[in-house]
Amino acid sequence: MRQDCSVSSISNAARRSGVEPARRFTVQPMTVLPAVARHLTAAGTRVYTVPLRAFPHFQANAFLVVQGELAAPSYAALVDMGSAHEDSLSDLQVGLAHLRSEYGEAWSWDTLNRLIVTHPHPDHVGGLPAVRALTPAPVAAHIWAVPALEQPESRGAAWQVQVEGHLRWAGIPTESSYAERLRRRAHHLMLPSPVAVQTPLQDGDVLDGVFQVIHTPGHDGAQVCLRVDDLLLSADHLLPHNSPPLMPERSQRGAGLGNYLASLDRIEALDGVEVALGGHGGPMSDWRERIRDLRARYGDKLAAVQAAAQQPVTIHDLLLMLYPDLRPVQAILLLDQTAALAKYLGQTGGLKETQRADGAALFQTQS
Repeated sequence: MRQDCSVSSISNAARRSGVEPARRFTVQPMTVLPAVARHLTAAGTRVYTVPLRAFPHFQANAFLVVQGELAAPSYAALVDMGSAHEDSLSDLQVGLAHLRSEYGEAWSWDTLNRLIVTHPHPDHVGGLPAVRALTPAPVAAHIWAVPALEQPESRGAAWQVQVEGHLRWAGIPTESSYAERLRRRAHHLMLPSPVAVQTPLQDGDVLDGVFQVIHTPGHDGAQVCLRVDDLLLSADHLLPHNSPPLMPERSQRGAGLGNYLASLDRIEALDGVEVALGGHGGPMSDWRERIRDLRARYGDKLAAVQAAAQQPVTIHDLLLMLYPDLRPVQAILLLDQTAALAKYLGQTGGLKETQRADGAALFQTQS
C-alpha cells in the first residue's frame, strides 16, 4: 500500500484545472480542510480521500475509487457524497477537480460507473440527490438502507410516531429540552429528496468485481464497510479518533452496542488489510490496535453505567449521573449512547431491566 498526499492548495488546483463546476455547486476554497490524499492498493487500484465540510465545523470524507489507465479509467466509483450543505457540495466538486489537475485522473460525471452509500446518515448521503443529478451512475446501498433513500419522508414520519414512545421508555420529561431536541431530530430527513437504489447490497456481495461488501451494523443498521484489495473503507464503523455514536437496537434495526461489537469482530478477522480509511479523519495503518482501544473504551463505559445504577434508574437519570456537566451540543448523542449501553447490559445480564408504572424502563445493577 502506498499513500501520496498532495500539499498543494485544492482551491488553486481547481482554478488551474479549467474544469467548470456543475451549476448546482458554488465552489468555495477548502483552506480549512486537509488535502486530497491518494492510496494505491497492492493491485494498483487508486483510492482518493476527498475531505468535505459536511456541516460547519464538522468534516466527513468521500472517496473516489478508480481502476485502469489515468487517461482512460476502466472503472470509477464515488463512495459517499457528504451532506446537502452548500459547503459540502462545493468541496466535493473542488476536490474531484483536483484529481484531474494534480493526478491526471480523467474521471468524469458522465463516465462514472457507480455511486455507493456506506450508510444513510446525512453527513454521508445528504449530497446524493445533487450528485445523482450530475451522473447516470447507478446507486448501490445495503438493502436495509433502501427505504431511507427511496422514501425519506416516510421514514421521517415513522420516527415522528416513535419518538413519544421513546421519550416514555427513557424516562425523559415530556416538556424538557431533551424531549424538544428529540422531537426536532425526528423531523430531520436523511436526504432532501428521494433517490432510487439500483443495486441493493447484502453481506458478502462483490460489487462490480471491485468491492467486497461487509455488513457492519451497530452505528447504523444498514452500514457497510467495503474492502478493495488490501484497503478497507471502514465508513463510520472504525474511525481514527472517535467511537461512533450508537443508539439502542429498539430504536433501529441493527443498531446497538451488541451489533457494533460483533461487527468489530468481523472486521478484525480480515486478513491482508494494510490500511483502513474511515468516514471521518485520516488513514489508520494500526487499525487493529484501534479496535482494541475501542473495546477497552466501551468496557470502561459499561463499568461506569453499572457503578451508577446501584438503585433503579431511568436512562434520563443515568445520563445526568454520568455527565453532570453535560453541554447541550452533546446531549442527544450521549443520551443515545447511554440508552445503548444500558440496553446492552440489560441484554447481557449486567443490569436488570424493569418497568415503572408510567412505562419508563428502570435499570439496576445485578447483585
